[in-house]
Amino acid sequence: MKFTKKATGFILLSIVLTMAMTGCQSSNAKSPESAQNSVEPGASKEQNKDEGATNSNAPASEKSEGEDGDVIKEGSVQKEGNVVLKELAFVYNEHTIAISDTANEEQMEQMLGKPDNFKSHTYTAGDGTNMDNLIGFTEKVYTYPGLEIKTISVPEGKQDSIFNIQITDPKYTTVRNIKAGDSLDTLKKAYPEGKLLGNGAPDEEDDFRYEPSNYVDVMSFHIKDSKVESIQIFSLLD
Repeated sequence: MKFTKKATGFILLSIVLTMAMTGCQSSNAKSPESAQNSVEPGASKEQNKDEGATNSNAPASEKSEGEDGDVIKEGSVQKEGNVVLKELAFVYNEHTIAISDTANEEQMEQMLGKPDNFKSHTYTAGDGTNMDNLIGFTEKVYTYPGLEIKTISVPEGKQDSIFNIQITDPKYTTVRNIKAGDSLDTLKKAYPEGKLLGNGAPDEEDDFRYEPSNYVDVMSFHIKDSKVESIQIFSLLD
């Protein structure tokens, strides 16, 4: 009887241990899956975060490339007073020559040919010109039939810059196709922003001026007998 009880107890203990071991194995078998499930949301969150950062950076990169790719075309740079630089210019043989353009002697000859006369003067304290504000500056004058161009260079050695243009020959036209000999009416239609300085008596001489609001860069047409006699384009020097 005692043996039977012991045997029965042993069998029950074996069953309990077997069930416990089965439960542990089942729990251990699920733990990697549980661990994977617990890790994947975190990884997915980090991955989404990284992808979000990449996506947010992409437009900025594309925008930067677009900005770097923009090219400022010649003549589109505006000066103070909202005046297009190339507006104060004349055209000759497909060359547009404007106030503030840089041009040395070689470049001038390439665009306009060899001048009939050329002068160069560097301002000094004792040169008798009373131009103390230009001491150290070098002025050059190029003279052609019906055209005179003046350039100035600063003491630091920067390139010569055009600051004065005078035209009397009709072969040199403004960018709006006005030339010496054109009528006052034609001039007014081409430059409606301009005005006559002396009220424009038709039988008297007058000046028709086109200038920006900065009052530094000016285009002036001298009128005689209701026609354009000459054109002057200039920039005031400080």
